[in-house]
Amino acid sequence: MKELNDILKTNIDLPVSRATVINIFHTTTWMKDDLLVELKPFDLSLEQFNVLRILRGQHGNAINLQDIQERMVSKMSNTTRLVDKLIKKNFVERTICKANRRKVEIIITDIGLNTLKTIDPIIDQTEKNITRNLTQEELIQLNTLLIKLKNK
Repeated sequence: MKELNDILKTNIDLPVSRATVINIFHTTTWMKDDLLVELKPFDLSLEQFNVLRILRGQHGNAINLQDIQERMVSKMSNTTRLVDKLIKKNFVERTICKANRRKVEIIITDIGLNTLKTIDPIIDQTEKNITRNLTQEELIQLNTLLIKLKNK
């Protein structure tokens, strides 16, 4: 725990549960910061990037706001606001559902798809850089432990 205490600039022996939670928060912030540096030239937040990837996964089919929200990494995101920003950038389009006029559907544009094609290798390399200190086996183990942690 010495490394965490150095980061936090404290000599207090933290309970291992608290140290773990703090360490995960600290690591998450570090990872987000690295990814945001790469997304900044494209004027995208992590949440907007997540929406674009969700829409690309629809393979040209429209999806409604609720379905986007369910697939978001951060469930606290204001999906409507994120989509509005992506519309202003011409990355996505909003249409009214023909079957249910109260339902709004979102689809990624060619500009959005081309932007993702440019960003993908950059993000892939950044993710590799972030995880470079771990072996493939350690990454698998870490993922297993994180899933176990979330399954209360």
